[in-house]
Order: sequence, then C-alpha cells, then structure tokens
Amino acid sequence: MAKQIKVSLIGNPNTGKTSVFNLLTGLNQQVGNYPGITVEKKEGVCKLSRGVKAHILDLPGTYSLNASSLDENVVIELLLNKKDKDFPDVAVVVSDVENLKRNLLLFTQIKDLEIPTILVINMADRMNRKGITLDIPLLEKELNTKIALVSARKGKGIDDLKNLIESYTSLPKAPCVNALSFAPDYFDKLQKTFPNQSLYKLWLVITQDVNFRKFVKQDITITPDFKIKSESELKRLQQKETIKRYQFINNVLKRALVIDEKAATGMRARLDRVLTHKFWGYFIFFGILLLIFQAIYDWSSYPMDLIDEAFAWLSEATKSVLPAGPFVDLITEGIIPGLGGIVIFIPQIAFLFLFISILEESGYMSRVVFLMDRVMRRFGLSGKSVVPLVSGTACAIPAVMATRNIENWKERLITILVVPFTTCSARLPVYLIIIALVIPDKKVGWIFSYQSLTLMFLYFLGFAAAVGSAWLLNKVLKIKSTTYFVIEMPGYKIPLLKNVAINVVEKTKAFVFGAGKIILAISIILWVLASFGPNEKFSNAEEFVAKEFRNLPQEEQDKKIASYKLEHSFIGYAGKAIEPVVAPLGYDWKIGIGIISSFAAREVFVGTLATIYSVGSDEEETIKNRMAAEVNPVLGGPLFNFASGISLLLFYAFAMQCMSTLAIVKRETNSWKWPIAQLVFMSALAYSVALIVYQILK
Repeated sequence: MAKQIKVSLIGNPNTGKTSVFNLLTGLNQQVGNYPGITVEKKEGVCKLSRGVKAHILDLPGTYSLNASSLDENVVIELLLNKKDKDFPDVAVVVSDVENLKRNLLLFTQIKDLEIPTILVINMADRMNRKGITLDIPLLEKELNTKIALVSARKGKGIDDLKNLIESYTSLPKAPCVNALSFAPDYFDKLQKTFPNQSLYKLWLVITQDVNFRKFVKQDITITPDFKIKSESELKRLQQKETIKRYQFINNVLKRALVIDEKAATGMRARLDRVLTHKFWGYFIFFGILLLIFQAIYDWSSYPMDLIDEAFAWLSEATKSVLPAGPFVDLITEGIIPGLGGIVIFIPQIAFLFLFISILEESGYMSRVVFLMDRVMRRFGLSGKSVVPLVSGTACAIPAVMATRNIENWKERLITILVVPFTTCSARLPVYLIIIALVIPDKKVGWIFSYQSLTLMFLYFLGFAAAVGSAWLLNKVLKIKSTTYFVIEMPGYKIPLLKNVAINVVEKTKAFVFGAGKIILAISIILWVLASFGPNEKFSNAEEFVAKEFRNLPQEEQDKKIASYKLEHSFIGYAGKAIEPVVAPLGYDWKIGIGIISSFAAREVFVGTLATIYSVGSDEEETIKNRMAAEVNPVLGGPLFNFASGISLLLFYAFAMQCMSTLAIVKRETNSWKWPIAQLVFMSALAYSVALIVYQILK
C-alpha cells in the first residue's frame, strides 16, 4: 500500500489557494461537509514520486488563528487536535506575493504550533510587472522554513512544492518568532501549570473562547493554579501578540522584499475608480448581467434542441426495440422523459456557472460586494450579505451556509431568511421552459431578446424580494446590532481556465447528479401513479371512450383513451383534488401535481410534467411541444398562455425553494420556528401574487 502524506492547505482568502489545490489534485477531488457541520470540505489526492501520494485538504480561508466565524474555527480545531484523522503531517501556507506582509501573520502563528510548514508564495508571474524583488534564501532563513515560489496561472513551481511535501520530515518545526514574550510572567505561569502542553496551543484554546463562543476550553478553566483573565484583558494581550508578530514580519521584509511603488500601482486604481463608481459601477454591473443572460439563451439553444430531440428519439427507439410491457413503459414514459426534462438544461446551467466563475476569478465579484454594500446597509444588511445572495444563484443550501461569515447574528438571521428569494439554478429549468412557451422569441434592437430580458427581470425580482423582505425583518426583529463592513479587494486577474473549467464541471455535475437522484425516484413514483387506477374507469377506459366517441379515427381515439386513463389514474384523482386550489391561478391538475412534486426540488417540475405528458403517448414529440399542445379544459385555447405563464413564473419567483433549504435553515438557526415562518410567508406571497397577476392578465 502506497504511503500517504496528509497535507493541509491553509491561507488567507484571495491568495490563490484554490488554484494551487486544483493544480495539485486536478480532478481527483471530492467536496463534502465537515462531520456534524455544514462547512464545505474540499479534499483531493496528489501523486508524488515513487508511489507516494499526498492527501490534500483545502481548509476554509482565514486571516489568522483568531477565529470569528464557524468556517475559520474549523481550521483551528483541526490544527489543535492531533487525534483528528485529518491532522496534517505538513501544513502548506499559501500567500500572495503582493500581500506578503498580511499573509505572513497566519504563517507565523502556524509555525508556533510546531507543525512542519511550507510557505508557498503564489502569483510569482506578477513580480516583474509589479516591480517586486524577493530574497528567497534570506526569507527561508528568517522564517525557518522552505519556500516554494509558485505561479498557479502558468503552472510553475508546483513540482518544487511536491518535492518539498514529499521531504516534509526534514522541515524545521521550531517557531520563527517568540510572539508571547510580551507578558513573560503570565505565560511562564501558564506553562508551569500545564508543563506537558505546547504553550501556544494553550494560548489559542484560551483566546478562542473570546473569539468564538462555541469552542471548548477543556480543563483549563477549572484549574485552581491558573486564573483565566477577563475578556477585555485577553483582547489586549491578543493585540500585543499581533503587534509583536508584525514587528518581526516588518523587520524581515525590510531586508528581503523590495517594491517599486510606481510599477505596483496604476491600472488597478484606474479600474477601481470606474467599476466601483457610485453611478457607473451599477450601470456596468447591470450591463454585464444583461449580456450574460442573453449569452445563456443564444449559446445554449443549439445543444438544448439536440438534447431534447435525442431524448424523444431515445424514448421512441426504446419502444421499438424492446418488447411491449409495463417495464418498457416505465423506461420510455417515466425514466427517460423525467431525466430528459433536466438534462436538457445542462448547457444553460453550465453557462451560468461559467460566467459566475469568470467574475469571481477575475476579482470583479469583490467589487460587486463593495458596490452593493451601499444599497444593503439601508435594508438592515451589510455587503457581506451579498456573498450569500450571489451564491444563491447556484443553490440556496451553500448560500445559507455562506452566512457563517457574517459575525452579527441579526444580519446573519435576516440573510438566512431572505436568501431563498434569489433565483437558484434549480428554478432555471422552470423559468426557461415557461419563458420559451409564453414569451415571443423576438429581439429588442439587434442584441437582446424579450426572453433574455424576462429571465433577467426574474433574477432582479428575486433579489428585490430578498432586499424588501430584509427591510421588513429589520423593522420587525428587535435585535440590537453594530457592525463594520470590511472586504479585501484582490488584484485583477485574467481567469485561470483550469480553475473555471473545474468549477463548471464540478458544480454542473453536482447539480445534475443531485437532481437526477430525486427526479429518477419521483419519475418512477409518478409513472406508477399515472399508469394505474383505483376503479373500472381506468381499467375499462377503452369501453367508456368507445361509447362516448364512436366515430373518431383510431389515432384520435387512442389519444382520448390515454387522456381518459390519465385523468382516472391515482395521480389524476390526486390532481383533481387539488385543482380547485390552483385553478384560480390559471393551472390545471397536471400543473398542480408538478408544483407539489417540485417541493422536493424545483427542477423536478419540468421532469414531472415530462413524465405525466409522456404516459400513454406514442408520438415522437419533445417535452416543449407536448406542453405547448396542452389545452385549458375550462377556457379552451393553450393551457400555457401569457396569463398562466406569467402567473407560474411569479409563483416560482416567490415560493420557497425546496425542503432541503428548509432543513438547512433549521440546522443553521437551531429552531423550527424560522423555517416554518419562512415557508408560510413565502408560500402565501407566491400564491397571492400569482393569483392577482393571473386575474388581471386573463
């Protein structure tokens, strides 16, 4: 069995840690959560020489070991617990060559834990352009470590890093600075009280209770020989420790780092003046979003048409090859159409993730967060709330988890409650199919179409609903709070294609496989409910139809039989039971079934309708054609007309996303009170808006 070295990748946000992780692991990655908590955990395998492998754990970004949020606390808890299965053999601290001073604070703290540590100085390709010169031998000597000078963009230095990881046993473990020398009496007494413990680990355990309330101090507080200082005293000691570390870092960099100030500034400042301008900044952001939504439509239309036709052909071909029977009907009328209803949207979802990844990689998304802070503060939120709201365009679950970076409980709670209003990728299939059915495919001018403008309007509507609800909650919730907004502006970068590609592949794959499991299960259940009935009206459908429609051609009679069976199946009766509730919104019982089943996951709506409309159908038709052909049983004409289509779009714009979101909200708030209130409010709002709009437009 090959030897495996456990490596923890640590660093400040925006240092290129993810780029280094991707270069080391490639596609040998897994994304999950830390046991018992909903903080994302990325790990992968890196092959070294002579059969040696490295297990790389990408820890959440943190500025120091003085944690103020749960994801930062994950880093400290791992580094303090040698019994943890992921405790590192070697720590790799990733720094940015342009922000080395700030990055080295975290490095000196990790060195004090006496873990073999490698310093990676990333973005080395920017040194000449920024006028930066480094004395690497002097840095290695002063910091008591080995340094890998890396350019993640150009893939340089990664082999040197792999060699250092493989020879980690030769790395020095001793600290590079005596950071606790500012209070000798206090720390001497602490060491004497716990002679077998690392002094810095003891200090971290004590101060973590100040920074992060949930951290357990074990037996330190109950020891009579050592008295814990007050919170204010501990804060003052922490400040002295930080000053001591920066004195050391300044002294080292004064000799090892030279920066040509004229080369270091210029283009970035000019771009920031435009992109964060109080008027043009919003105008540019709006323009970028408009172009993205138009591209999503234009670029994905051809692959979507091919996928749609391919699934229709696959269903028909399966029927013609396999012998007729219930099992074949399940495959051709349940599983294939159900999966086809989600696979068709892969191109558009992939393009959405592509554009979001490019905005993040380029450094522009941080400017958006800064820009939106001006708006958010008026509604009881801060710029930090924009991060969950933006990430909510992918999925509400990680967006709710992303609120863990918000220290203030009131702001965090409000953000958790309003995040589900943002349009997630699961809503995208619903929007796209309905927009295609009820909005004309015509251009406004030369570039933008009515359909892309409608899609962008729905995204803005979701964001407006989130912000409006936040304003209301800020007035209703009587929780006092004072917060300060601080965000780092990373340098502008040309997006690294490998990072973008991995991000798109992983997120699209997670979306498809996550939704695919639910859709497959629901498609089978729906097919069974639609293919069997409780009484003779289903089992003897041919006789009932023959009596009523005697003179119809055989083909038309077959359609009537299929429709009659569906209406008198188990799912038909269930749909008819809820039809009085959804009929005022312009929906029939089939749409009602789709709405209820989509509570499992929003994207299930299209798969549900694809399954229902495919039961008993022998025609080689796409899901879009079948939905377009549906007739309103009461008013006549197309079921999916402008009034019912807009009503349905608005219902999904405001309705609660899915039961998984409710579960994660319960977990994050540790109460059922908030998710239940969230579900009731959003459902009532969605129903009311859809009802009013349909009654006006019909």
